[in-house]
Amino acid sequence: MREQADPFVGFFAALEARHRRDLEFAEIRKGVQALSSLYVERRARLGRLFDGAGKRAAFALYYGPLHFLTLRGITRALHARGPSRIVELGCGTAAAGAAWALECGAGYEGVEHSGWAIEEARFTLKSLRVPGHVRRGDLSRERLPGEGSGILLAWTLNELQETVRSNLLRDLVAARARGASVLVVEPIARRLSPWWESWRAVIEEHGGRAHEWRFPAQLPPTLALLDKAAGLEHRELTARSLWLG
Repeated sequence: MREQADPFVGFFAALEARHRRDLEFAEIRKGVQALSSLYVERRARLGRLFDGAGKRAAFALYYGPLHFLTLRGITRALHARGPSRIVELGCGTAAAGAAWALECGAGYEGVEHSGWAIEEARFTLKSLRVPGHVRRGDLSRERLPGEGSGILLAWTLNELQETVRSNLLRDLVAARARGASVLVVEPIARRLSPWWESWRAVIEEHGGRAHEWRFPAQLPPTLALLDKAAGLEHRELTARSLWLG
């Protein structure tokens, strides 16, 4: 039997062709460095995440693929193949949610506020041949689905105001009671998520589980070069998750 090709390979090739068409490698590398600084050192300026072509290309070509590979590893380890529809809140370029959708053979719905990210997410779905759509939305006003759905928040909750985040936790627990699965993924560094332990307590109270993940990083050449040039050099892909399955 012929081995099925890894969809990630074609996806990354399409991303590279799209974002290196008009930008030099050095411009994208600077974008990766700028985004890393925003995430770690200057979080108050996260509203400028997609300012400039270099940062946009870096987010799509660097962080998107890393999120895809990490989410794929997590969903495989959790055997999270039950949902028939993945709903990703704050989807960015949709790389994380698309990875889960591919594992399930599921449809996809993304919710995002950035117009640029919405267009990039549509490119992701098309490149990976994931059926679905992406729409503009406000996470503080979303009505969450129930049975048959997998609700994903990946590298998103840190960017929300505390009131919105608290209300969202309540709504996620209610969605689980209606039959949805819920997956939350964030960086492993605890200082970036001071709210994590309170969320963990609530998730575990409702029968969920918390995990920390480390997967070997097997990166395509361009992604590995960006990683090294930006001084990050991932030997492992790391994350932590909360899972209500």
